[in-house]
Amino acid sequence: MDSSVDGAEHEEADRSSPLSGTRSPVMDRNPSPPPEKAVGEDDDLDAIGETIYSKHWIFSTLTRLINMVSEHSQDNSDGQMQLSDDDEEDLCKVWDMAMDKDVAGFLQEFKAADILLGVITKSQCPRLTEICVGILGNIACFPETCVTLSQNEDLGAVLLLLLEDADPPTLLETSRLLLTCLSQKDVCSLWLQRIRQQTSLCSNLCFIMSSSTKTDLLEKVGELVDKLFDLDEELMRSWITSSSCENKEDDDENQLDVTFCLLEAAKQLRSESPNGVEIYLHILQLLTTIEEGLQLFAAPDGPGASVRDFVCDVCEDLCQTDDLPVVLHERKSVLVQAFSVLQALYRCQDQWRSRSDSIVPLIGNILRVCQYHRECKHEATSKGGAEDGQLETLAEITAEFLADLCLDISKDTVADLMNKGYLTEKTCLAAASCLHHKFETAFQHLQAELSEADPNLAEVMRTQFPV
Repeated sequence: MDSSVDGAEHEEADRSSPLSGTRSPVMDRNPSPPPEKAVGEDDDLDAIGETIYSKHWIFSTLTRLINMVSEHSQDNSDGQMQLSDDDEEDLCKVWDMAMDKDVAGFLQEFKAADILLGVITKSQCPRLTEICVGILGNIACFPETCVTLSQNEDLGAVLLLLLEDADPPTLLETSRLLLTCLSQKDVCSLWLQRIRQQTSLCSNLCFIMSSSTKTDLLEKVGELVDKLFDLDEELMRSWITSSSCENKEDDDENQLDVTFCLLEAAKQLRSESPNGVEIYLHILQLLTTIEEGLQLFAAPDGPGASVRDFVCDVCEDLCQTDDLPVVLHERKSVLVQAFSVLQALYRCQDQWRSRSDSIVPLIGNILRVCQYHRECKHEATSKGGAEDGQLETLAEITAEFLADLCLDISKDTVADLMNKGYLTEKTCLAAASCLHHKFETAFQHLQAELSEADPNLAEVMRTQFPV
């Protein structure tokens, strides 16, 4: 693999389109489909299914593609192939057309997967490889065609090897295709089996996460890793318990640690993509659900401290804004993941509990969330509105985490919270409201420490929430 995976940037949805990304100067709009059959045109230009797309046009385009690649392979096997503007535009039309179910079915019947596989293996043109993988990705969006495509063993092997490519758009389309296949229940197990056997996959994904600066690529690779870990706990365990994922050069100095690479990708996305941050937070949260992950984070020389500091920074970004209600309403799912990770880290890292420099701001942010939830709940009750399920989930994880923190809270920490403006009458009552019924021990401990730090505020709390 080359030393960089950065390059032209693409955007894609579940079904991919060549609209974004690097292309020839004439490709300044989404390619139009082939024109409808004109009067007097040959009858063999049949429409595909209920569409206006022509079977003959697709046949001729793919035939031209085969000839083009074969001629280049024979005439100039060492030089990079150049894709003409017309050829690129026509292939991009096929890419767009493959988003239609009828067209995807026709392409499958036409053995397009075998044709595109042959082109990919011979291609020395990054843009051509990207387009071919993009077409396959759209074909795979439909269950029936995905099954047929996935049963092609040679194609499966080549696609996994494409994650060694240095071209970001190709990596993006390859990741999207693999994610699409893993999301199809009928072929999921087949792809997991291939991935388990492809030992270089871990290091290839790690390399992308640790070196790319492309938002869309990092998001899609994150989604792929998230799906893999969610589907296969044993695979997750094997990737993180290895001493490291060795890179392809087997250079000990360049070994890539999975957790480090996840963290690097999340840091890159922090200011650019809240959605991307949420993806990587969920991956980290998955790691905390297995014993090996907790051991990794608890190790004094492990990645736990770096992960903790990053996630605390994410919470700070969200909770210290002037427009907290709007931000929390839009990004509460991010906070759910963040608090879940931090709670797991807090429980397994004894040394963290004595660090007031990070604990005090974190408790302050949690208190703000408690206050926000209490106000939202009162407003919803007064208006008779329905409860926000995701907000309730955030409230639950916030209360659980606050209870853990309050079990260890000291008088000095309480005083520090008050001096820095985190613990006020409003936030104190909001915290008490979270703890009073379900976390009695934590509630009583907080009240006891508060009685020493500020007896008057403790009395207000005691009056509002008698034990």
